[in-house]
Amino acid sequence: MNKTKENQDYRNFGSGSLIDRVFNTYKLMHTNQTLDFVKQKHSRWGGCNHTQMTMMDVITSLDNLVDESDPDVDFPNSFHAFQTAEGIRQAHPDNDWFQLVGLIHDVGKAMALWGEPQWAVTGDTFPVGCRFQNSIVFRGNTFLENPDEKNPSYNTEYGIYEPNCGLDKVLMSWGHDEYLYRVLKFNNCPIPEQGLSMIRFHSFYPWHSAGDYMHLCNENDQRMLLWVQEFNKFDLYSKGTEMPDVDALKPHYQSLIDKYCPGVLKW
Repeated sequence: MNKTKENQDYRNFGSGSLIDRVFNTYKLMHTNQTLDFVKQKHSRWGGCNHTQMTMMDVITSLDNLVDESDPDVDFPNSFHAFQTAEGIRQAHPDNDWFQLVGLIHDVGKAMALWGEPQWAVTGDTFPVGCRFQNSIVFRGNTFLENPDEKNPSYNTEYGIYEPNCGLDKVLMSWGHDEYLYRVLKFNNCPIPEQGLSMIRFHSFYPWHSAGDYMHLCNENDQRMLLWVQEFNKFDLYSKGTEMPDVDALKPHYQSLIDKYCPGVLKW
């Protein structure tokens, strides 16, 4: 993991050279991510009929994407993929599926290269259909124009959900987490449940880092939370300016792709 940057320096949403770009992305996200919008995106992307590509080709396509919601980095997302994977490989050398998850966890951001605005792809996620919690980034001044904020059916602690219903039954704001999870399930990729949970909820910071939304979780979510938190160490703290030698690393990671996400996938 990156030793040159202190942990408290990550996820600084109060200042920095990128803060205006970051705030504007979240303002659009928090204005437009409604329950109806999320359902529309599930309908559009859930059938995985957009294109067909190999996993490595999609990873490589992220050379053309800089995440506009991220206050920590201003370089292509593909480098972060290898940074995260290598951090996990050093700490978990015998856990190949965990290394693969590090490599592919952000691949769903390719939606931003296929026509989706970044506020519907990147950034932290949160449940829709219930009260927006205060731990959401920029909570105080970015939801004012979101129509769900004014809907009494969605403004209670549980909203449309039942207590401890489980996160599998909760609709999250639409983004790259849910999309990649859906792609992997659609293509029957044999990644363990822990890895799928890391992919599906790694951007759900109000849950795995702030401890909110526990009233919606079931016992299995509590077990998966520990894995998501372990993954987050590498997702967040591996970011740095030292770029990995991608060409040298590709053979190892291609072998993991061949094992868990082989061939041409439907996206």
